[in-house]
Amino acid sequence: MDDRIIALETRDVRFPLPAGAGSDAVHSGSDYAFATSLLMTEGKKFGTGIVLTLGNGNQLVCRAIEMLAREVIGREVEELMSNFGEISRQLANDPQLRWLGPHKGVVHLALASVTNACFDLWAKLRGVPLWRLLLDLNPQQLVNLLDLSYLEDVLTSADALSILENQMSGRAARERIMQQGYPGYDTSVGWFQYGDDKVKSLAQQALQRGFRAFKLKVGSEEGSRDLRRAFMLRELAGSDAMIMLDANQQWTLPTAVRICRELAAMKPYFVEEPTHPDDIAAHKKLADAIAPTRIALGEHVPNRVMFKNMMQAGAVHFVQVDC
Repeated sequence: MDDRIIALETRDVRFPLPAGAGSDAVHSGSDYAFATSLLMTEGKKFGTGIVLTLGNGNQLVCRAIEMLAREVIGREVEELMSNFGEISRQLANDPQLRWLGPHKGVVHLALASVTNACFDLWAKLRGVPLWRLLLDLNPQQLVNLLDLSYLEDVLTSADALSILENQMSGRAARERIMQQGYPGYDTSVGWFQYGDDKVKSLAQQALQRGFRAFKLKVGSEEGSRDLRRAFMLRELAGSDAMIMLDANQQWTLPTAVRICRELAAMKPYFVEEPTHPDDIAAHKKLADAIAPTRIALGEHVPNRVMFKNMMQAGAVHFVQVDC
């Protein structure tokens, strides 16, 4: 069969960044690196999957991809994707590699790259963009793509199916987003190592291009720097602009409470990763202490179980499942 997966290739792809670009309170001097999975079928179709790292360690993810993706070699793509939730569960629960997580770190990044390659290959074989393929699936087919293990106390497969089926009647009213699109925000104006003048210049350029939403990196050793830059951007962008603040896990809980209260007057849309991403109790205490300022998490919340606990605790308002 032309759609049988016969080979895997990994690529360690790295892009050096200009000085200061990509910097935050914790990470600096980084590359934008991609641990890339390439799956090939008998018919010479390729599916590409990527995950982001910051350079050093990208090779570890590539090696993990090679070990994990062996399980999809020899499978026909349509058969693979018809029950991908179960396949995903099996890959994540590799009887030896699971010890290195479970469901987090290098192994989980590798799984994400392989998963992305499988979905990309599926869409290419069907000859449609992936977003179109997913929209054309019925609720049961969508549920079959999901691994909901360890969520059964809050969301079973039957629950997920019911949610999707109940929302189908209102689908036509939501389809206008396909013509309008979603507004974007600009992170590049506010990298941590950028000086005030550069932040101002880049923000002005973004405003001229039509952006009305921005992200600013915070988490300075001197809290006064964060306050100055945040209020500076608010004054420049105007009261109607959306400004998101990202501390990249830098603050302790006491520092986060103090700084977020001082930042409240500039009305941030949310504060992202204010403290250690595993500390559910600290995020809950912070959420209560700084309300109505809201908290965003996800970049380093490693798996669905942690998200479940964060949500049940009322410790997060914006779930960013991007990693």
